Amino acid sequence: MKDFLEQLRIQRFDDHRFYHHSTINQSLHLVSALSFIASYCLLFVDPAMAGLTAWLVSMTSRQAGHFFFEPKGYDDVNRVTHEHKEEIKVGYNLRRKVVLMAIWAVSPLVLWFDRGFFGLIEPSTGAYGFVRDVGLLWLALGVGGLVFRVLQLWKQQSLGTGLVWATKIITDPFHDTKLYCGAPLRLLRGELIDPMDSLRKHG
Repeated sequence: MKDFLEQLRIQRFDDHRFYHHSTINQSLHLVSALSFIASYCLLFVDPAMAGLTAWLVSMTSRQAGHFFFEPKGYDDVNRVTHEHKEEIKVGYNLRRKVVLMAIWAVSPLVLWFDRGFFGLIEPSTGAYGFVRDVGLLWLALGVGGLVFRVLQLWKQQSLGTGLVWATKIITDPFHDTKLYCGAPLRLLRGELIDPMDSLRKHG
């Protein structure tokens, strides 16, 4: 258990120092984190709405921060290139995220033309039923994406690495809320890039 928690700390630390320099990205992660927490609560009362909230608000805000606002040049804080960070990324790097988001965007079209989704669900009727089916489909996609990456990491590294990563992803909303709660205020003060002074002192 001690080793598991240490690996979790390392993955969280690496994720922050490598991929969250932009205060816009950090602020969007705060929005994403709070929305994910809301989605967790909705899971117990309305899974379809949980899926819609998680993808339409949480995932879009989260990934927009990475794709559009996070610097892609040389990282002088960690003294590594963007390409190196993408290569060693434990979870979904930008290339894998493009694939995942493409599947997310296309899946409602597939459901529209096949309301039974290849016989996997009971076809719904009406627009409201379709939207709820999309929510459930997206919820399944989120769980599937998590399990798929765990299996990949098991094959590439170890099952322990995959389980640590899955734990990190599931608990990220709570951790990110604490870590980035001050980002919007820093952004309003004009700080576009987090200087990460604590990292520089130990660099």
